Amino acid sequence: MFNPSSTSISVQADLHHQYFLGLQLMVAVEKGPTIVGDWMFHLFRQQHEDKFLSSFNKLGLENLSHAVACAKYHVLSNSVGGVRVEYLAETDTKAWVRFRYPRWMYDGPAICGIPIEASRGFLKGWYAQNGITLKNPRLGFVCVSEDLTGDFGFCGYFKEFEKDLLPEERLQFSPKERPPRFNQADQPIPPKEHWSLERLAKANRNYSIEFCRNGIKELIKIIGSADTQDIGKRAARLTGLQQYAHMAKTLNCIDGSLNDAGEFLVKALEGMGDTIKRSDKSNQITLQQSPLRIIRGIEGEEREVVLACWIELWRGALQSHREFMDLKIKNIGDELIWCLSLESEGR
Repeated sequence: MFNPSSTSISVQADLHHQYFLGLQLMVAVEKGPTIVGDWMFHLFRQQHEDKFLSSFNKLGLENLSHAVACAKYHVLSNSVGGVRVEYLAETDTKAWVRFRYPRWMYDGPAICGIPIEASRGFLKGWYAQNGITLKNPRLGFVCVSEDLTGDFGFCGYFKEFEKDLLPEERLQFSPKERPPRFNQADQPIPPKEHWSLERLAKANRNYSIEFCRNGIKELIKIIGSADTQDIGKRAARLTGLQQYAHMAKTLNCIDGSLNDAGEFLVKALEGMGDTIKRSDKSNQITLQQSPLRIIRGIEGEEREVVLACWIELWRGALQSHREFMDLKIKNIGDELIWCLSLESEGR
């Protein structure tokens, strides 16, 4: 039996993950490595400012040394989003993280199309910023391996040095070092009182959604709203086309009639946590969706661009059907009205 509290949530998590990958690849191809690096820097700096300190108490890290707290933070926060990361203890002033494959950030063969500038961007945007945010000028991050250099994957350690670090010293590279041996007993787990299985599933979905929302918002600042909307919509439509079959199978939906397409949309969209109301009339299916989690808290031009790109995910999914569908969408405040019908013959 279909369970919107689990299956459709996981579908949304996977769809937004794939969209974020596709958006990275399209920006890399059309705008180049430097733009991708700048974009990742600004995206991860914004994510850092929004999430880092506010999550410490929920993850039970407030009483640990800064190096250990930072390492455990990255294990816990990423695991909540479905990302495999290991904590490797050494001392109170030196603690390691090792991201394991397959890498969430560059799922599948997408890793072969991401330039090194992307990883340098997020290293500078987040990892080099931890000491500043914690008001500890001696705390830095030492990267010993990167994904995109073909080494053994993203790995490094947080270290509290004996002196205050200059800005250029907050991120360092030491490619000949290797981490300590893995110990399962050292691995942190999220506090159970904050992280039920249902909340973890929703956090996984929100993790992917936030990368898409914030990614589009920060890309606007780099290349402008027109180019962002153009690239964002094309990447979204292609993602919807590619992912429809997988989503339909997961949701136990059929590539068939207009009614089947409507059923797919209802099941999938419920995974956003929005309310979906369906009505059928004269060979047309109308859905009312609110309150639109995808643009919650976003205003102005950014809101318009994020929503325009997001809608294309579903336009692509419907275009993947064997039957040709006509989709009209109206946005009224915090509500979307979807009008779905079969495409008229002769168009």
